[in-house]
Amino acid sequence: MQIYLDSTEDTEQFGAELFKTLPAKNLIFLQGDLGAGKTTLVRGFLRAAGYQGIVKSPTYTLVEEYSVEGRKIFHFDLYRLVDPEELEWLGIRDYFDQDSICFIEWPDKGMGFLPKADRVITLVTQGIGRRLTVEHNA
Repeated sequence: MQIYLDSTEDTEQFGAELFKTLPAKNLIFLQGDLGAGKTTLVRGFLRAAGYQGIVKSPTYTLVEEYSVEGRKIFHFDLYRLVDPEELEWLGIRDYFDQDSICFIEWPDKGMGFLPKADRVITLVTQGIGRRLTVEHNA
């Protein structure tokens, strides 16, 4: 599936629609350059889940954890990861063993230590908007 999103609001709305369709356990890889809208999409997802706090990129913390309506949502940003083995020290497998939604930005930085994603969402800046592609893995 491929769609064009005209604005930041459209990107958040896509995240909100995604909330309605994902099962309680899902691994989503988010791909795209800096500023492509990855965190904006996650913000839309969290708003639809009922989260009202600040949603920021976990660039420096590597992971932000949210608990909304009994659901666990983890947002990872691996941009600053130096070695994929660091994910073992972080206890990455423990996150995936839970019934949780895990969004991972910059998944290529963790290859070899990450399981196969259920969905891969790619955002590419195009004009004033962005092109979004979703791949489902069986």
